[in-house]
Amino acid sequence: MVTFRNATAKDLSEIVQMLADDVLGRERERYENPLPESYLKAFESIDADGNNELIVACLGEEIVGVQQITFTPYITHQGGWRATIEGVRTASSERGKGIGSKLIQYAIDRARKRGCHIIQLTTDKKREETLRFYERLGFKATHEGMKMKL
Repeated sequence: MVTFRNATAKDLSEIVQMLADDVLGRERERYENPLPESYLKAFESIDADGNNELIVACLGEEIVGVQQITFTPYITHQGGWRATIEGVRTASSERGKGIGSKLIQYAIDRARKRGCHIIQLTTDKKREETLRFYERLGFKATHEGMKMKL
């Protein structure tokens, strides 16, 4: 049975390993031992912020998935809150077993409990299979997202 919990600093190595374990992740992550200090600093900021949750999915003690949920108040939508899901990964050994769907459902449940009106996410356009996955879960590509690397 898959369980969910807030990540701890001890989980960082496994989390970064999952983030780096795909074609796009290998290009932007640095899974090294020891991990670059930037990961610990980011974790500390996330952990200290009540509007951010870094969630791990576990099978027993083994971490098999991760996602970050950020809750943001907006002036739009009558001052409503929204949740943003980022950094979703499932361990390569567990892909195709429904863990990704359970991660997203967990995020949806958290967003509802926090009173969010919208839940949103982004995924790279190169991830065609991932786009179809999110569409099967009910997400719709209603907006064109844009990013600028600084």
